[in-house]
Amino acid sequence: MTLSRRGVLGLAGAIGSAGALGAAGRTGPTGTTGTTGTPGTTGTPGTTGATGTARTVGTRAVIGPAGRVRTGFERLAADGYAALAGERVGVVTNPTGITADARHLVDVLHADERVDLVAVFGPEHGFRGTAQAGGSEGASRDPATGLPVYDTYGRSGQQLADVFTAAGVDTVVFDIQDVGARFYTYIWTLYDCMRAAALAGKAVVVLDRPNPVGGRRAAGPVLERPYASFVGREPIALAHGMTAAELARLFNGEFLTDTPVRLRTVPLSGWRRESFFGETGLPWMPPSPNMPTSDTALAYAGTCLFEGTNLSEGRGTTTPFEVVGAEGIDRRWAEEANGLGLPGVWFREAYFTPTFSKHQGKVCGGVRLIVHDRDAFDPVRAGIGLLITARRVWSGFGWRADHWIDRLTGSDRVRTLVDAGADVDEVVGDWAVGLARFGAVREKYLLYP
Repeated sequence: MTLSRRGVLGLAGAIGSAGALGAAGRTGPTGTTGTTGTPGTTGTPGTTGATGTARTVGTRAVIGPAGRVRTGFERLAADGYAALAGERVGVVTNPTGITADARHLVDVLHADERVDLVAVFGPEHGFRGTAQAGGSEGASRDPATGLPVYDTYGRSGQQLADVFTAAGVDTVVFDIQDVGARFYTYIWTLYDCMRAAALAGKAVVVLDRPNPVGGRRAAGPVLERPYASFVGREPIALAHGMTAAELARLFNGEFLTDTPVRLRTVPLSGWRRESFFGETGLPWMPPSPNMPTSDTALAYAGTCLFEGTNLSEGRGTTTPFEVVGAEGIDRRWAEEANGLGLPGVWFREAYFTPTFSKHQGKVCGGVRLIVHDRDAFDPVRAGIGLLITARRVWSGFGWRADHWIDRLTGSDRVRTLVDAGADVDEVVGDWAVGLARFGAVREKYLLYP
């Protein structure tokens, strides 16, 4: 049998993924399954019907050879794209949707005759990742494949369902690298796509990727529904400690019970909850313009809280979210922050000049976070400590007039406690009960040891 050029290219992509997985032993489509809202049990998967049955392809925890994690896409390819057979497929992705050898999955899927890829859907920042925060690239045609690219940013519910219908897809595939914080919007793009797919009668397949900051525990306040927005649709912890596939299972089982989607998740192999991104052996691709490294992601859940203040969170520098500050702040802030004795992190006085965003072109004083023990470091606790000490040492400290901090933290409690002079333990203790409740729910949907 002769293969077309498209077939040869696709086969090469599949062989690369399958070969890498083969060293660990390939699993078939038996494994963790469960109906919507019910934690899965090990067994043979059922069918995915209109009732919203959730299916996970592969076992609960397949540990691969030391040195590299296998992504959901690799496992999908190793299985011959069986989960997409006979379906018209659309992919929700961005520059992070890459293979272990840094090819984009859209290019690989388009070249493979076993997959009928008909559309691409871009999230915030766009399919090619060129837009800054709060922006997207709009509709276009991908010059590499000729596929139509639809803009999902700002669309949800029936409006997004209509986009899926217009694109002519049967199955929506999600493959984007998350960073582990509730206010990073890709997980809510996933949530919106799941709800819209259910409304449009489409299925969703989530190709999993690691949580780059690990998944040992959840941390931070749990969202209260009156404060829901695109930086937090539903009550989950600020640092959720989950992967995209685990979140999809939780969304379907806890929050989309009125309109559950036909969901399949393709888990990772070789990933454990204590692993940080640098231990995965996978290439890092910035998920957004201000997330250049996995070290950025490590600090982000805490220092992004400064988006809710009049201080710079480091946008417009080469190390966003690793430096924070403003005009008029000096070394006293770092001294005060170090005096808190927060675990796993040191604070070094820093000076920087943002090239855009807050304090553009102005010399800012502030702090640089130096994480010396990732296991001990709690980014949310560190962020609270920095808010409290910034307010103490800088008379110019202020919240954004729109109280954006309440959207980021999920209620007005952090803001009001900090304003009342609470210390770090008081603020952190305020969310302990809600966090414990979320932890119990979260446990039902975890896929990895």
